[in-house]
Amino acid sequence: MRLHLRGTGLPHGEPVEWWVIDGVLSAEPVADAQTVCDGGWILPGLVDAHCHVGLGPHGAVDLDEAIRQAETERDTGALLLRDCGSPIDTRGLDDRDDLPRLIRAGRHLARPRRYISGLPIDLEDESQLPAAVAEQARRGDGWVKLVGDWIDRGIGDLGPLWSD
Repeated sequence: MRLHLRGTGLPHGEPVEWWVIDGVLSAEPVADAQTVCDGGWILPGLVDAHCHVGLGPHGAVDLDEAIRQAETERDTGALLLRDCGSPIDTRGLDDRDDLPRLIRAGRHLARPRRYISGLPIDLEDESQLPAAVAEQARRGDGWVKLVGDWIDRGIGDLGPLWSD
């Protein structure tokens, strides 16, 4: 099978053309290829829209394990990862051209003892929230995962974590 794709390449927004021959991607034109995309967005790989590189079954993992997690994502075809919060700093992975690109949220923000232990930054007083959000937005890629409700251990059910 010979396929042709033409469109706007992400993440840079430049015009691109690709050909696929028997499942192999090529930048070289291929005669008689069927154009299956003409004018759409072209992303060079799959996107994992919700992952946690740096988080394991028992909490934070070391950077070597985070690299193995990113390699697993890459090996399954995901080349863009939307990391929805990690207890470790994974910015060092950005220097590796062989790993997927990460868009990260920084650390989760939550009230104490109201979320998964060891995962969030626990904020004792909600007056700390604006500064913590700003810091995590800077440490991540501009967005923050704020835990808005979770199990209230005193009530035993979901309850709001922050006042209006």
